[in-house]
This record gives sequence, C-alpha cells and structure tokens, in this order.
Amino acid sequence: AGACRAAGVPLLVDAAQSLGWGPVPGDWSLLAASAHKWGGPPGVGLLVVRKGVRFAVRGPVDERESGRAAGFENIPAIVAAAASLRAVRAEAAGEAARLRELTERIRARVPHLVPDVEVVGDPERRLPGIVTFSCLYVDGEALLHELDREGFAVSSGSSCTSSTLTPSHVLRAMGVLSEGNVRVSLPAGTPAEDVERFLAVLPGVVAGVREKLGAGAPHAPQAVAGREELVLDALGKRCPIPVIELAKVIGDVPVGGTVRVLADDAAARLDIPAWCEMRGQEYAGEEPAPEGAAYVVRRVV
Repeated sequence: AGACRAAGVPLLVDAAQSLGWGPVPGDWSLLAASAHKWGGPPGVGLLVVRKGVRFAVRGPVDERESGRAAGFENIPAIVAAAASLRAVRAEAAGEAARLRELTERIRARVPHLVPDVEVVGDPERRLPGIVTFSCLYVDGEALLHELDREGFAVSSGSSCTSSTLTPSHVLRAMGVLSEGNVRVSLPAGTPAEDVERFLAVLPGVVAGVREKLGAGAPHAPQAVAGREELVLDALGKRCPIPVIELAKVIGDVPVGGTVRVLADDAAARLDIPAWCEMRGQEYAGEEPAPEGAAYVVRRVV
C-alpha cells in the first residue's frame, strides 16, 4: 500500500474471500467482493471506492447511479446481499474459530496420511475455512474428479486461476506445485463429520491417481557410482509426468550428479523446483534448449 501511494497508483484489493469474515484493513483505494462468497445472492458484485479516490467507469453509462452504471439494477438482490453480509458478520467470530479448528485438523493429519504431500500457506495468516496442500506425482484434474466421485467438491490451484489451465501466478510466487494442488474450502456450517470422511477417503484417492499415472510407491534414491549427468527427455509430456520420471531417475546419478530435464510444459517451470524443495534436492536452474527448456537438478540426498 505504501509503495502504491508513493507512486500515485490506486491499490485494488480483491476481498471476495475475506469480506464475510470482518472488515478488510489496509490503506486500499478500491475493494471488490462477490455476494455469493458469503452466502448472498449470486450475480451481485460489490465495488467500494474510498472517499477521495478518483474513479471513472469503463463502459457505457447513463444518468442512473450518478453515471456509474447503465440500466436498471437488481435492487432486491442488492438489498439481500447487504442483509446476508450483516447476518454472517454477526456470527463470524464463533464460526471462524470452529472452522479454524477443522482446517487445523486437515493441516496436521494430511501429511501423515498421504506420503509426499506438503501443506502450503501460512498457518496463522490465513482465512479460517481454507487449507491448501500439494501432492507430488498426481494430476490435479484427475484428483479433483476422483474426489468429486466420493462426494467432495474441492479446487486445484489458487482461487484466482482455478478455472484456467494456465499455471497459477499465485502458486508460482509461493514456490509450490501447480499440478496436484488441492484447495479445500469449508463453508460456514460444515460439520466435523464431513472433514473426518474427507480424511478417510483422501489416502486411497491419491494412491489410485498415482497408480494410474505410473508413479507407484515413493522413490528412495540409493547410493550409486555412475554417470555424473543424465538427460531426461520429457518433451511433449504434461506435468506431473516430467516430475514422476525425474523422481524415478534421480537415483541413477551419484550424489552431486545432475539430471537435465527437457520439458516444454509451462507447468514444469513451477513443478520441478517445487519437487526439489519437497524432496531435499537442489534446483540448479533453467537453461535454454532447442525445444522447451532444460531444468537442471543436482542430487543432494
């Protein structure tokens, strides 16, 4: 906020997930939210312009709403959105504490139930009903499909880009996997029994998806005396396949040796460094290649 203010640039805050839980602090200029996120009517958006901020609408306008919107607004839905926000705010503190206990249960138990999983995000500075974890060696879309068959609607990627096939810029900034990322959102009123059933189902679902992709059991590199460098051609293969194949061959080079992974899937730029971080290997960087890029991994363990 300070950098934006110093540069004379307005700061737009996306408060879609947080507004229902309480006031949004900070020196923002504009704030956007969606009523359906707090249980209000779908189709109602909210844009708050702080007093003193110059704001001009892009698009057609007329004399209504002081020239800020064209046509007739859905007044009943807008009133319902405001009423629902007031209602959820009245119960937010108690429900937030209850949901935080449930998400803490997921954060604590998932790494023990499923191998090669990392819970991501700050344990304290987060919304009470959201938890995210990354599973190595799985395809996010396949994992979501299998969980859906078990009755659980979860998302893959960050909420900003979960509807696209483009690797998430949010996950890139966090340095975590783009594939195999599971975001669990617990809406208000979620019973503890649903969380327990999710934890019971998850290990089998992840194992099944890994088996279909040929990941098999987690690979434990052995001490070898062999080639100092190995080239892994994963061109034309979508993640997580390049990561799965990397895990299978990292043990074929000695400690200190390198594997050059040739890949042309943009997700590899996120997933290979994230795999190195999760498995204790060294990501030595990206090099140009005739096709795609070469990602260099140095064996440490």
